[in-house]
Amino acid sequence: MKSIYIVLIAVCSLFVSCNSEPTLQKFFVENQEKKDFIALDISPTILNIDKASLTGEQKKALESFDKMNVIAFKANDKNKAEYEVEKAKLNTILKDEKYQELIKVGSGSQGASVSFVGTEDNIEEFIFYANKKENGFAVVRVLGDKMNPNDVMNMMSVLQKANVDLEQLKPLQDIMK
Repeated sequence: MKSIYIVLIAVCSLFVSCNSEPTLQKFFVENQEKKDFIALDISPTILNIDKASLTGEQKKALESFDKMNVIAFKANDKNKAEYEVEKAKLNTILKDEKYQELIKVGSGSQGASVSFVGTEDNIEEFIFYANKKENGFAVVRVLGDKMNPNDVMNMMSVLQKANVDLEQLKPLQDIMK
């Protein structure tokens, strides 16, 4: 009898712990294999940076950076309805209070935003979202450990020194044409 209670408690806790709310992570996973989407996971090794040329702050910023996840939807005349549906899903996800918006520019047909998850001193991820009705949209998740806004600014200067292997980014270049 006691084992039945244990099994029931385990099953109940499993159902309670399963979160059915939409999240950015779920959006990435559900759409990465679909034909109108392009998904990339980018590690810091793509940057090909000579760490000896970096300042202490730039090294710290680079060390706080774990990876980037990119997903993009390439819009065309045949998938306009799907573009609107997927864009609406993203907008709903990004309205969740856990995504703290830093900046938003543009209008409904085109625009961009920068958001983050975490606290100002311990940012878990930055989210860059851009859309243009004629091209589609792209979402970049910058995942890291104990990032802060200064790390992101320093990471931008690190990217300027990077010798990025552009061949790995070819799918994204194609979508922006």
